Amino acid sequence: MISLLRRLSTSPPLLMEPANSCVGSQRLLALAQQLRLYKPPPFSSDDDIEEQRIEEITHKVVSQVGFAESNTPVAQDPERFRPKRAAVLLCLFEGDAGDLRVILTKRSSKLSTHSGEVALPGGKREEGDKDDGDTAIREAKEEIGLDPSLVNVVTVLEPFLSKHLLRVVPVIGILNEKEAFKAAPNPAEVKAVFDAPLEMFIKDENRRSEEREWMGNKYLIHFFDYEAKNKKYIIWGLTAGILIRAASIVYKRSPPFVEQNPIYKVPRVVDINTTIP
Repeated sequence: MISLLRRLSTSPPLLMEPANSCVGSQRLLALAQQLRLYKPPPFSSDDDIEEQRIEEITHKVVSQVGFAESNTPVAQDPERFRPKRAAVLLCLFEGDAGDLRVILTKRSSKLSTHSGEVALPGGKREEGDKDDGDTAIREAKEEIGLDPSLVNVVTVLEPFLSKHLLRVVPVIGILNEKEAFKAAPNPAEVKAVFDAPLEMFIKDENRRSEEREWMGNKYLIHFFDYEAKNKKYIIWGLTAGILIRAASIVYKRSPPFVEQNPIYKVPRVVDINTTIP
C-alpha cells in the first residue's frame, strides 16, 4: 500500500498580499504565517509502478472519488503522466464563535455532471492564469462573486487526482474581512453558498464511511453530514478528501479515522472514458 504520508514537494507556496492583508484577527495572522511556512514532506516510495502515458483530457473538478496525487502513479513518473490541471479555493475565515470556517458551494441542479453536489469553488486552469492561485481566485469570483482583493492566498497543498485523472491543486486563502464578502452565486453553476467549520473534517462527529472495491483492492470513502440554516448537505469524495488534508495541516493533527487508498494499477489503454477507481 502506497503511504498516505507522501506529498509532492514540487509546488512552492504562493504568496499574494492584497491591499487589506493587514486587517484581521491575530489568529488569522498567525495562521497565515504558519501556512506560508508549510512545505509538503519529501516524496519517497519503494513501490514499483507500471509506466503508462496518460493522455491530456479535461473533466470537471468535482469527482465522486479523489485521492492525494502522491498516492497514485502520476506522482511517481511526472514526465510520463500529464493530466490536466485545475485548482480549488479553500477560503478560510473566522466565524462569530471564533472557529475557523471554510466556504463551500452546492452545485446547480441544472448541471449535467455532479449536479447538486457540494464542492469547493474552483475549476480548470485557463490560458492567462499565472499560477494555481490565479486559477482558484478567478473561479471563485466567477462562481460566488468573491472579490479577489479580499483573499490572501498563503499556500498550496499537494495536488489531488480526481476520478477522471484531473490534477486538482488545493489553494488556501484567508478572508480577513468576512463582512465585506457578499455571496453572489452564479445561478448557472451554483445553487447555494454556505460555510462549515474546518475542524469537523478531522472529527468523527457527523461522519460515516463506505468501503468500496476497485480491481480487488478496498478503499474508504468518507461522508460528512452538515446542516446550515435548516438545509442539509453531504460533503464527500474529492471535496471531503481535500478538506480532511487541509484540516490536518491547519490543526496539526491527524484525523481519528483511517484514510485508505487502493493500490493503483494503470490500465494499458487510457482514453476519455478511463477512471480511477
